[in-house]
Amino acid sequence: MSLAVLKSVYYSYAHSIISYGLIFWQNSTESGDIYKIQKRIIRIITNSNKNASCRELFKKLNILPLQSQYIYQTLLFIIKNKDQFPLKSHMHTINTRYNNKLHVPPAKLAVYQRGVYYSGINISNHLTSTIKFLYENKKKFQLVLRKFLLYNSFYSLEEYYST
Repeated sequence: MSLAVLKSVYYSYAHSIISYGLIFWQNSTESGDIYKIQKRIIRIITNSNKNASCRELFKKLNILPLQSQYIYQTLLFIIKNKDQFPLKSHMHTINTRYNNKLHVPPAKLAVYQRGVYYSGINISNHLTSTIKFLYENKKKFQLVLRKFLLYNSFYSLEEYYST
C-alpha cells in the first residue's frame, strides 16, 4: 500500500481511538502501553526496524506522538473553556511578570494534580509566549501549536516543561 493509504488507515482506526477522551485518560497507567502500540504502528507504516527511533518517523509522517496529542488537546480544551481558567491578574492587583499566566489553585491530592484542570493550567503556563498570544485567533493558534508540537515531537511532559 502507499504511504497515503497507510496514513489514512492509521487516522481512521488508531488515531480516532487514541485521541478519544485523551485528556481524561492520559495519566492512567495504561497510557504507556498505548504509546508503545502507537510507535509500533508508526514503524509498520514506515517499514522500519522494531528498534528504530520513532521521533523522526513521527515528524516525517506529520503525526503527533501521544504526549504531544495530549498537550494539543489539553490546550484546545483550555481555550474552549477559558472562562473557567482565571489569570493571575484576576487574583490580585499587583502588577507582576506572571500576570498573563493562569492561576494555579492550591492542590495536595495527586489525583487532582494529574487531572485535566490542574495539568492543563501547568501546560498552558509553560507554553511559549509567541504561541500563547494567539489564544484569541483559534485557527491560527491550532496551526502554530501543531507545528510547534510536530517540530519538537515531545515524548513526555517533562520534556515539554524543559523547553
